[in-house]
Amino acid sequence: MAIYKKVSKLMEIDAAYIAGFIDADGTITLSRRHKNENRQLVVSISNTEHNPLNYILDTIGAGKITRKKASQENHTPSLTYSISNRQALALLSQINPYFKTYKKLRSQLVLDKYVELTPRNGKYTDSMREKRKQFIRQFFQFQPGDFI
Repeated sequence: MAIYKKVSKLMEIDAAYIAGFIDADGTITLSRRHKNENRQLVVSISNTEHNPLNYILDTIGAGKITRKKASQENHTPSLTYSISNRQALALLSQINPYFKTYKKLRSQLVLDKYVELTPRNGKYTDSMREKRKQFIRQFFQFQPGDFI
């Protein structure tokens, strides 16, 4: 069985810094790892510099940094920090007050509904499956430009 790292308790200044980074260069999304799987919560930040992402990884204490392949020779290689599922939820619970974009709306919806609609054993009742579909539709309705 895998051992998951716990998200560190963030100082207020670090929580605000990380929220600002996600507001500017990050994503809060529900993503599928494989075609037929349910969507999972993913929080990610892409950047071309190692230092800010290493600082974020060290401060949070969980997640991972991966290299993104440049699609064209003239593009700068970039990196992505990502954290998912319950760890992402633990992060969002600490940084949500500091968001200034539509990501606050997505974050709050996830904090309010994700655990209730995502059983750890992956077994969904028909009612739960329908509520989860509604949750996903509502989540993706929040787009850039939406006011908080």
